[in-house]
Amino acid sequence: MKKEMNPIVNVAVQILPRSSEVGTYELVDEAIRIIDQSGLKYRVTPFETVMEGDYDEIMAIVKKIQFACYNAGAETAMTYIKIQSSSDAPVRIEDKMEKYD
Repeated sequence: MKKEMNPIVNVAVQILPRSSEVGTYELVDEAIRIIDQSGLKYRVTPFETVMEGDYDEIMAIVKKIQFACYNAGAETAMTYIKIQSSSDAPVRIEDKMEKYD
């Protein structure tokens, strides 16, 4: 029998938008606003934001944050993504972070 990935994953996204007129942090704040409005569980860190949820839903949000940065004035953006998945259990932020909270 073929195993499939559990749909609940962690995705770390780092977006580096550039603009000659708008500050980078202001553009990143716009990306985080989109993530916040998604209703997904997430955690902002100094270098990236980690989201927890359905793989397809998160990938759609990654696309939205790229367009949100362009709509806010970015001329270019580099987006880096890391995905943690499992075939037999959901991947939860708390499983990795609870001892540090």
